[in-house]
Amino acid sequence: MRLFLRAARALTLCSFLAAAATAPKSAVKKASPANFTVRTWLRTMTLRDKAAQLLIMPIYGEPAHRRSAEAKKYEHLVRDLHVGGLIVTGHSMNGGIRNAEPYAMAALINRMQKMSKLPLLVGADFERGASMRVNSTTAWPYNMAFAAAQDLDGVSAEAAETAREARAMGVNWIFAPVADVNNNPDNPIINIRSYGENPEQVSKFVRAYVLGAHSEKLSPVLVTAKHFPGHGDTAQDSHIGLARIEADRQRLDAVELEPFRAAIAAGVDAIMSGHIAVPALEPENEPATVSSKILTDLLREEMGFHGIVITDAMDMQGVSALFGPGEACVRAIEAGNDVLLMPKRAEDAINGLVAAVQSGRITRARLDQSVAKVLAAKVLLGLVRKRLVDLDGIADLVDSPESEERAQQVSDHAVTLVNDQKDQLPLRHSESACLLTLAENRRGQQGQKLSEEVKKRAPGMTVTALDPGMSQADLEQVAQKTSGCSQIIVAAYVSVAAYRGNVALAGFYPDFLNGLIAGKVPVTLVSLGNPYLARSFPNASAYLTTYSPTPTSEIALAKALFGEIAITGRLPVSIPGIAKFGDGIQLPAVHVAQKGL
Repeated sequence: MRLFLRAARALTLCSFLAAAATAPKSAVKKASPANFTVRTWLRTMTLRDKAAQLLIMPIYGEPAHRRSAEAKKYEHLVRDLHVGGLIVTGHSMNGGIRNAEPYAMAALINRMQKMSKLPLLVGADFERGASMRVNSTTAWPYNMAFAAAQDLDGVSAEAAETAREARAMGVNWIFAPVADVNNNPDNPIINIRSYGENPEQVSKFVRAYVLGAHSEKLSPVLVTAKHFPGHGDTAQDSHIGLARIEADRQRLDAVELEPFRAAIAAGVDAIMSGHIAVPALEPENEPATVSSKILTDLLREEMGFHGIVITDAMDMQGVSALFGPGEACVRAIEAGNDVLLMPKRAEDAINGLVAAVQSGRITRARLDQSVAKVLAAKVLLGLVRKRLVDLDGIADLVDSPESEERAQQVSDHAVTLVNDQKDQLPLRHSESACLLTLAENRRGQQGQKLSEEVKKRAPGMTVTALDPGMSQADLEQVAQKTSGCSQIIVAAYVSVAAYRGNVALAGFYPDFLNGLIAGKVPVTLVSLGNPYLARSFPNASAYLTTYSPTPTSEIALAKALFGEIAITGRLPVSIPGIAKFGDGIQLPAVHVAQKGL
């Protein structure tokens, strides 16, 4: 087995999976130990077991008492149904998302692995590192920040660190990188998750991510490019409806498909299909998830991808509103997917696939082809030899000082000054300036790190934290108190979130902000997230963007406001009516950071 693992690391998983899934029986018998293991497993599996292996079902990465309903649900999925894998999701609570803790998540995954007849694939949406789902891990900024910083090496470092942290906690399948080209300013769900609007630039970053993740030979993971054939030029969140791309085939080739070609060339292990209608590719107005023209004819045959194709979450309205749960899963496999992510009910998906095979709608050979890919991935990831993680070793691999420093460098270099009409930056009279933080949720931590960093540098600065639940009268009182400020800095947090439907300021924030801008005190608007926010407030005296609301971006903003770092970021997108792709006012650092800051 050791010899096999050494040899396997020299291969791309994509090519290995293709061989495992398509090799004739006579060849398999003489093939590697991996193929032998796959064939052995296949012979012991019932039809229902095979169908279940194509399912990835959600769990929360937190403690669950063994007699709790949650724990019993997980046990049913793993021990009774024999699902092929799990995905660790954020727990939505009180209007916010509660992330997992490293040790608790790893312990839960270990428990699930012990319970499972076969090793489990365990995935997670680690688009900005493990910090997207797990606390106490390296806080990388959103993807668009890397492009603004023009830091390809930073993406490679992020991908490598994500692989290390993921495997340390039991995750072996990373649902990243995002390969979507965000060329639609009104996109409500991709936005800063993308590397930008330029397909050539996005392709470079996607390639760097794939190669970076695969560079960690001791922490092998599956890497996934998403959302095929491209979710960037849409104005609909596919969580709540069917998104559409109206571009013709020539434009699709030049823009949307280019990063996926780069991912395939770099050896990406998996590609996630999107719930997106693309009339130029599929005239039946069906989502790519269930289109054989898109997934088989285009992705498999024309583009030559032979790895794992996995659906986006099957509980999203972009597909679930169109078909019954069992039917949607059957259509997805018929179209060319190998794995079904988060069906609403595992039993419905399994029953649907079993019935489809028994009726001849899906052949047993077709089912076995996808099952073989799943099983081969488990072998190549080393899960046969070791499926459990060492809880004592987590502290040595998670949130390393070197990675935190690298993440901070990316955030520092990403800060982009789009305009500064009154030469307000860096701050000249910080003690008389006022900072207002506009958080997206009153229960979150947005604004706390920024306020802390600003207070370290200017103890006398007035700092006011706002939340979207404040009434118009409350906000008017805040506005009145800013009349004595020499300058107002408004830090607006505008990240993307599923089911929200937009990337705009919430509550009465827009009227409040327009009122401030119309006043006599100059307003510096900062978007910690959506860079297109400037379109709604074009008269702000100055506009900066960090492309990210993460703590590293908050620290970077504080440094930039006080002139401790050079402002060097450049827009990886154009802002209609405001700025062009590549714009960014460059300012040198003028102050040395104080010791300890």
